[in-house]
Amino acid sequence: MNPMICAACGEWADAPRVDGSGDAAFLVCDRCGHREPFRRLPVFALTGPSGTGKSTVCRRLGPLLGDRAVVLEQDVLWVGALRDPEDDFGAFRRTWLRLLAMLNQSGRPAVLCGTVAPPQFERRPERALFGDVHYLALVAEDDVLRARLSARPAWREWHDERRVADMLAFNAWIKANADSTDAPMRLLDTSSAKVDETTAAVAKWVLDLL
Repeated sequence: MNPMICAACGEWADAPRVDGSGDAAFLVCDRCGHREPFRRLPVFALTGPSGTGKSTVCRRLGPLLGDRAVVLEQDVLWVGALRDPEDDFGAFRRTWLRLLAMLNQSGRPAVLCGTVAPPQFERRPERALFGDVHYLALVAEDDVLRARLSARPAWREWHDERRVADMLAFNAWIKANADSTDAPMRLLDTSSAKVDETTAAVAKWVLDLL
């Protein structure tokens, strides 16, 4: 189901409306008044700069969560027109929020692994489709992050010093602003942690909040 389209009159809503919370919510059409049962579940955003371990954790997280949540890699949709930088890559962010809302209707929330800052989700009209959106940002010391990016295969194009500098700046921004973003981000430093330790910590974060 596409939550932007009314099941009764077929009209498209740029700004969806949801009344209620959790499993007792309703998707409401402002055009015809149709009310449809709608699960308004949480989202778990595992974010942070490239090189902090998001993709590696994402590959190992599923077995630790079992059937409690769906684990998704954000970059799988980083293609074609969705790379349009207009409105801070608004098409990419809104596409993911709509997809997550549809997945939530199965009764399982999603863990979305990929670089995102709270303002890129929180100001979108699709934000109304969810309960809480929780953010956990993986960070690292600058020298560790630089070394990890430099060691990546050539096809990932991290030989460009400007890209590395941008990622180090984002790493610093997260550390400086994690407590003041709306919603706030929890930090997890992966500089010296083993992958299994980081994965276990992320799984505990999700399960504790569930």
